[in-house]
Amino acid sequence: MFTGIVEILGKITSIVPLDSSESGGQGFSITIGNAAEILGDCHLGDSIAVNGTCLTVTEFDESSFKVGVAPETLRKTNLGSLKEGDAVNLERAMNAHTRFGGHMVQGHVDTTVTILSRTDDGNAITFVFQVSEEYKDLMDYIVPKGFICLDGTSLTVIDVDDVKRTFSIMMIAYTQTRVVMPTKALGDHVNIEVDMMGKYASKGVEAMIKRFLDGEDGEAMVAKALDRVLAKRAAN
Repeated sequence: MFTGIVEILGKITSIVPLDSSESGGQGFSITIGNAAEILGDCHLGDSIAVNGTCLTVTEFDESSFKVGVAPETLRKTNLGSLKEGDAVNLERAMNAHTRFGGHMVQGHVDTTVTILSRTDDGNAITFVFQVSEEYKDLMDYIVPKGFICLDGTSLTVIDVDDVKRTFSIMMIAYTQTRVVMPTKALGDHVNIEVDMMGKYASKGVEAMIKRFLDGEDGEAMVAKALDRVLAKRAAN
């Protein structure tokens, strides 16, 4: 579990294709440097979010660590487009003593979205993103003033256009110097994880509606509701 508060920017120092017998497909081993600040309490098997993607530490030293990236992760995220020298957002898994400054982030990226525009607004930047047609259902979980995680950064949604499948966020000057997004160009892809609480709420409501529409359970619920209303009227 993460908070979406990026701790440091790491630097890709090595990308090595993995043998298919090791990865179950065409995966990669990535080494990330400039990470000494977050490795003082690191252990093998720890989770570190890299551009919002929860990955497992397989090796580390004082200033760098290595992670394996599986084929499914490459399909869902922008990690496959990384090159040596690229900067990446890094955050360790949260502990019990961490201030919860962002929101609950799993590090399970849903897909990538495209940067449509960026507009300076004083010392802030407004970014507009578009969700692909294939993943348009994700728009159900993106709401104005709601949480969104982009490349591992917890941000607040400003506007949403369900028809165009777009949403916007504003990034303040402080954040701009501590995350990778301001270095990206129009058309680049950004990892997105929608708010998991919205997913749970949606699934619960869908299950309740399904029970209602299936017949007997629905009729029983209506009957109980009517009984309560009639009982209140009779009491008055």
